[in-house]
Amino acid sequence: MKNIKFNKGYLLSISMVSAMGGLLFGYDWVVIGGAKPFYERFFDITESANLQAWAMSSALIGCILGAVISGVISDKLGRKRPLLLAALLFTISAFGTGISETYEGFIIYRVIGGLGIGLASALSPMYIAEVSPSQFRGRFVSLNQMTIVIGILAAQVVNILIAEDVPVDVTDEYIRASWNGTIGWRWMFWAELVPAIAFFVFTFFVPESPRWLMKADQKEKAYPTLEKIGGEIYAKMEIENIQATLNDVAQKVDFQALFHPKYRMVLVLGIVLAVFQQWCGINIIFNYADEIFTAAGYGVSDTLFNIVITGSVNLVFTLVAMFTVDKWGRKKLMLLGSLGLAITYLLLGSAFYFELKGIAVLSLVVIGIGVYAMSLAPITWVILSEIFPNRIRGGAMAVATFSLWIACFVLTYTFPLLNKGFGAAGTFWVYAVICTLGFLFIRKNLPETKGKSLEEIEKELVK
Repeated sequence: MKNIKFNKGYLLSISMVSAMGGLLFGYDWVVIGGAKPFYERFFDITESANLQAWAMSSALIGCILGAVISGVISDKLGRKRPLLLAALLFTISAFGTGISETYEGFIIYRVIGGLGIGLASALSPMYIAEVSPSQFRGRFVSLNQMTIVIGILAAQVVNILIAEDVPVDVTDEYIRASWNGTIGWRWMFWAELVPAIAFFVFTFFVPESPRWLMKADQKEKAYPTLEKIGGEIYAKMEIENIQATLNDVAQKVDFQALFHPKYRMVLVLGIVLAVFQQWCGINIIFNYADEIFTAAGYGVSDTLFNIVITGSVNLVFTLVAMFTVDKWGRKKLMLLGSLGLAITYLLLGSAFYFELKGIAVLSLVVIGIGVYAMSLAPITWVILSEIFPNRIRGGAMAVATFSLWIACFVLTYTFPLLNKGFGAAGTFWVYAVICTLGFLFIRKNLPETKGKSLEEIEKELVK
């Protein structure tokens, strides 16, 4: 394909629209961390670790359900219409969470937002992978992670812009009666309405995935999109390659086929990588930044500022990943990330053990986020979007994403319990052990996929 001239402008535009699902994923996922000190006082749940954990992790129930249904609806309806549904769910959640007057209502709307996250997290990278040529597929799929990070940073910036300064050592009653505790936290959620509505509108203008159209026996509709991406020769080559891997596959998702012996190992690989991306522990820093930075000696306002620092580092190193994923390769970056995080957590746990405060903890947190942002965060999604065969991609991606969100729920819900039982030091040492095990698994089982077409990867992994 060296002589083929690709329409990168068109490819970038449709990929960025799909990646807006990632932006909303990131915003919805992290905005709650900044609002946490305020809505907890509003709903009077500061004395209940269970209610606090449920408020933080309830969206994950929606994520899990969204991941489960993503396989069925994406194989039946395509990739485009489920993305529209995700945008609608984000819109409903953003508005409803902000108007909630009861804890129960707050939870319901967080679950609805989670449904949007579950759909978008599976569909956005899968759509981009299916429209991208092999030589720069990693870079384009990484756009989804870049928008996730932009969404995370946007939530952090919006939180600090909306929140009024909170004096050190104030009472719960003071925060509950303040503007932050009554109205401010609501605007943190309402700000999501702007990108959610934009995502819904722009998605109408992207084409359906040509690989799904081929699977649905609509070759005549797939050809124009492929031709617009790479011209007539590229379109004909891709049509032939895709057709060769389908072989009369039925449009309906057959989840039993996922467990056929020839697909078993690739499915296990995807599940383990998805679970590891969460159990490596970095999302704890985003979701429980309040507790982590408080333990390091920071007040509420300082914590909000530190969160913005971590978000900025996250963005910078995600850009690094975009420029290295198609050069260094997926496996090398995954090994770098897992080993780097293991060492960082070992040091971070030691910092808490020896009661180091302030900049020492912040520096290690920033290093950990940088390592994660250029490795496990984007590369896992790239690999998951690549390794599954055409005929089971929707269902397999749903299973892997379902596993990811189950793992994320376990991680998020158990952190307060681990933190209470082992302390911050012991908790981060647990994550160090998990990262070491992840390093060993990746080194043994993950093949390199850079520069290969989806069909070439399928022939290598499915034998």
